[in-house]
Amino acid sequence: MLPGLKAGFTLDARLEADSEQLMWLGLCELRVMNDRRWPWLILVPQRPGVEEIHDMTPLDQAMLTFETNMVAQALKRTTGCTKINTGALGNIVRQLHVHVIARSEGDSGWPGPVWGHGMREPYQKSDMRRFAQTIKAAL
Repeated sequence: MLPGLKAGFTLDARLEADSEQLMWLGLCELRVMNDRRWPWLILVPQRPGVEEIHDMTPLDQAMLTFETNMVAQALKRTTGCTKINTGALGNIVRQLHVHVIARSEGDSGWPGPVWGHGMREPYQKSDMRRFAQTIKAAL
């Protein structure tokens, strides 16, 4: 079994298709959304069958909050963004996952939400690698 992988846990196919694995945190797998329009990270708690934050144990809830804050601070520090958007919607992908997105005045779609805005613009491999290394160094 891979480090950090929890027995019975399977990543939703849409999350896997739309993002790249960055690293394992304590509870979550940290992923990069493959859309270069915004610096966008996704935390996926490694718990099978969990759809809502309130479905998790209090300890897992606390750990998710800690990891989300840690990722948000690193993203803000590395991007110098105006605002961090954090959300766990789950209307399309039911598996619990938390989006942490760096937003800045003047970015594509500001100040509206990123969802449903235009077409995704995938990263070039070298740009994705550079962004991933920057985030890893900040964590």
